[in-house]
Amino acid sequence: MIIALDREHLGDIDSVNQPFPVIGRLIPAYTKGKWSWTETLWETPGEKYYEEEERDWEEYIGNPDKAVYMCYREGKCAGRIVLYAAWNRYAFIEDLAVAREFRRQGVGMALMEQAKRWAQERGLGGLALETQDVNLIACRFYQKCGMEIGAVNTMLYKNMPAPACDEIAIFWYYKLP
Repeated sequence: MIIALDREHLGDIDSVNQPFPVIGRLIPAYTKGKWSWTETLWETPGEKYYEEEERDWEEYIGNPDKAVYMCYREGKCAGRIVLYAAWNRYAFIEDLAVAREFRRQGVGMALMEQAKRWAQERGLGGLALETQDVNLIACRFYQKCGMEIGAVNTMLYKNMPAPACDEIAIFWYYKLP
């Protein structure tokens, strides 16, 4: 079951923000006007965790230009997707998170499909998001969702403390039909 965030479910919003596995790095290449990539897998996989950003979740409730959708399974919050209508007519995905116990069960795909519907309802041209080259599992997922690399930013994280300062931002796009 996927629902738009409402006041009743505000208490569940942070429950899906959990560590995720990092297993390698995506290595992008731009040749003849087309992005491609290879992968490097690490001998010793690890985990990564993002601290929850301070934000007023209530400003997403009923806002025509912003949305949070939450997926519930077995009575628990299994995942969330956070979106806003960007200036360039893309629905920008600020965050997609799936609780550890519900990963690889279609929750992320269901949330992405909801994001596509939200974008279509607003007359937006597609979806966009940014992730890091070390979030290889997410990059594979976005490709599976039909997204493609549209840009790479090698400087976005340079002012962050190690090891984040060595990460590369990968921008993914999906054009709605």
